[in-house]
Amino acid sequence: MKVKTRFAPSPTGNLHIGSIRTALYSWLFARHHNGKFVLRIEDTDLVRSELISIDSIFNGLKWLGLNWDEGPYFQTKRLDRYKEVINVMLEKEDAYICVCSCQELEEIRKKQIEKGNKPRYPGTCRNLNIKNISNQNHVIRFKNPLFGKVKFQDKIRGEIVFDNAELDDLVIQRSNGMPTYNFCVVVDDMDMKITHVIRGEDHISNTPRQINILNSLKVKIPVYAHLSMILDEKGNKISKRKNAINIIEYYENGFLPEALLNYIIRLGWSYGDKEIFNISEMKELFNLKSITKSSSTVNFKKLLWMNKYYINNSPLDYVSNCLKNYMEKKNINVEKGPDLELLVKLFRSRHHTLKEITESCRYFYEEINFFNHTVIEKYFTRKNCFILQTCYKKIEKLSIWDNKNISKIINDVSELIKVTKKEISMILRISMTGDVCSPSISTVILLIGKEKALLRINNVVNYIKNL
Repeated sequence: MKVKTRFAPSPTGNLHIGSIRTALYSWLFARHHNGKFVLRIEDTDLVRSELISIDSIFNGLKWLGLNWDEGPYFQTKRLDRYKEVINVMLEKEDAYICVCSCQELEEIRKKQIEKGNKPRYPGTCRNLNIKNISNQNHVIRFKNPLFGKVKFQDKIRGEIVFDNAELDDLVIQRSNGMPTYNFCVVVDDMDMKITHVIRGEDHISNTPRQINILNSLKVKIPVYAHLSMILDEKGNKISKRKNAINIIEYYENGFLPEALLNYIIRLGWSYGDKEIFNISEMKELFNLKSITKSSSTVNFKKLLWMNKYYINNSPLDYVSNCLKNYMEKKNINVEKGPDLELLVKLFRSRHHTLKEITESCRYFYEEINFFNHTVIEKYFTRKNCFILQTCYKKIEKLSIWDNKNISKIINDVSELIKVTKKEISMILRISMTGDVCSPSISTVILLIGKEKALLRINNVVNYIKNL
């Protein structure tokens, strides 16, 4: 059997961590078995489906490298196929026309609830064999078996059993002519020859309905695996229309795709005590047996730790290229400063994200045009103006531009005017970076370059004089 999985999101909200975990598990299972991974957009909910959500799905999957082998298929482009199958089911009397009004159904529902019964369609039109439906609002319902049980072996939860008596006759086509979610899913899985369905536990109640429709169509039932929910840090279920962070926001916040995938795979799956998995290891080791039944909770600190690990342990040229792309997205011209590999070496042990690195090294590429009030009050003094003027003269005469000689200048100025190296380094640091924190100031000056360093010292000297 050729394994074939699918990721079938509805474009009605953000593509979030829970969605990506479903996509990742489905993708890994297909890759592990040398199978195929299908992307399908379930967009029949015309009211809530949004183009921006579709873009979010594509961009998120592409950024994470979860490439699909087939698709993307759109359910709205398969409406003729759904109607074709519905007509076959009507002819076989596996489905029927229902002309019960919304008012009638609401009255029936209220009475059932008053009696303490589970609300369900009572089968009013089930055996009426209605044919003449002109000028009438109607839906089409699936004729669910009245007796027996639906059993399936969930790969995560074991055997799950539903009594057919608990399942009513599902609407498979709405009064506006649009087929419903549960029906479209069945036809799609059948036509696309899906062998394994990996999805959230909120779909467990849909599974017996879908199995019964598949049985009526005499199609092999896929293998099902229902994933437990993911909770946010407050213990709430992540919802794409409420509290979900769009997966692209993780890119905006400077996360590496490998780090995010490594973090997500561990939200419900494990391989002993192993924490770090590269993509090849994920493909090789992933299986459905090791997925837990328990819910998982997002831990942002753990994600930051994971991202820092990847920034520090991924190849230097790869991290530098990711940083380059990220900085260019932020409209920073990386041609106007030092080689990015040098900066990655200098900064990566200090930070958790590309965003943090970018914010920390902007001054290498952009001129400083702002000093905060505290810095001005504390450091922009006549004494420091003299220190900077002295440093300027020595740097201007420097013929060999290296770390050793720049450090020597700081030592020489310290001895010459009897000021501590710490004081000299601080005012130089503020002049170079606009801030009181940075890596070694001699290294910073080296990377900024002689011309820019002199210009910035001169700017601060003039700033202090104008004060």
